[in-house]
Amino acid sequence: MKILISSLLLILPIAASAAPDDAAYCKALAATYENLVMKRGAARGGIQAGVETSVALDQCKNGNPAGIPVLEQKLRDLRIDLPSRN
Repeated sequence: MKILISSLLLILPIAASAAPDDAAYCKALAATYENLVMKRGAARGGIQAGVETSVALDQCKNGNPAGIPVLEQKLRDLRIDLPSRN
């Protein structure tokens, strides 16, 4: 039991330090998608995001990195370079 508690105490700071980076990366993905896909698409007659993409955008804008895989795949599918992960 002591080993488990010690392990958790060591892991928690590492996990906590990764979260802000993921949230920032997620926001960068959302900004890239909106700027390069939605705004340019609107100028050409409109590109609407599907439900999955809309949810991912909303998650990222609110600091929830759960939207990262969806936005990464959408941008890759469109052959748009991903922002750096820093």
